[in-house]
Amino acid sequence: MIEPDRTLSIAPGRIRPVSLHYEVAFACFLQDSTPAPALAALRWHLGLSPERPAELDEEEYAYPLLDPDPDSRLPGGDFASLRRQSRGFTAGGERHAWGLFSRNLWLDDMMGDLVIILDLIAPHVAEDGYGGYFREEFDAEATAFTFQDGTYGPLKL
Repeated sequence: MIEPDRTLSIAPGRIRPVSLHYEVAFACFLQDSTPAPALAALRWHLGLSPERPAELDEEEYAYPLLDPDPDSRLPGGDFASLRRQSRGFTAGGERHAWGLFSRNLWLDDMMGDLVIILDLIAPHVAEDGYGGYFREEFDAEATAFTFQDGTYGPLKL
């Protein structure tokens, strides 16, 4: 019996399981004061800047992790956005933050790279709490990750 939560590749005369795929989404605000190098690294990961920032090691950061795949099989496709947004007004004037939203389909062997993005953005998240999720593409439930005090958790990989 074929399990519905597995991606299958059908070759003539045989069926074999292939890699699992995960939907990975980030949805959070970064502080308006997020340092330029962190924003540059994030723009590169999102595919919004073609050049890898010089500060990023080529071996550790071999490819952008959040660059949308135009042929993604996710409903609605992959998506990436980073923009400075108004967050309302205070007595001191208008408040701004960097709105981050990305949604990508990752192979299971990429899931260890999730910490690269989490380590990059966690110190700059504007508000503690929900920051996104990941889920195996056929699972109904997702695993949320949260940010608090410059770090992240819980992650169940």
